[in-house]
Amino acid sequence: MSIIDGIKSNARTAKWVGTLLIIAGIVAMLAPLGAGLAVVTLIGVLLAFAGFSMLILAFRAGSFGDGLMVFLLGVLSLLAGLYMLASPGAALGTLTLFLAAYFVVTGIVEVIYAFRVKPAGGWGSLFFAGAVSVLLGILLWRQFPLSGAWAVGVLVGVRLLMSGFELMALGGAAGGVADALDEAAEG
Repeated sequence: MSIIDGIKSNARTAKWVGTLLIIAGIVAMLAPLGAGLAVVTLIGVLLAFAGFSMLILAFRAGSFGDGLMVFLLGVLSLLAGLYMLASPGAALGTLTLFLAAYFVVTGIVEVIYAFRVKPAGGWGSLFFAGAVSVLLGILLWRQFPLSGAWAVGVLVGVRLLMSGFELMALGGAAGGVADALDEAAEG
């Protein structure tokens, strides 16, 4: 297989993976509660597994003194994971409040940083992104608990959609480069 064939085959792969991500993003945005609950369940499973693994490591450390911190982190991770699995709705609400606080704090930091670099090009975009982040955080907070039903699923859906468009664009560009290289090699 030549390099050109490799680029072409990967370009096709990027396009169909991008298409699947776009479909997944649309489904997540159309069923945000289901998508949010799926995210919380996955996080719960991962936390419980990590906690269980850390507990095994703590007991195998041979000395409770050396393994105490690992043991405590393992218990915390296991309990957090089990809580998320036992009460996914409540965990989704907690995650939504965390996202609201995260958006407000990061938005404030971006706005402050925008004013610090104000004469430099792009400061306006940084300010705008920060302001939108603050507004999104306030929106999530003010609409809580209703926002808990849609926020995580919609945000995951938007991210999947954007990733899909990125892969489609990259696949199209790579395919174009491969075609141009192919034509140059023949000409």
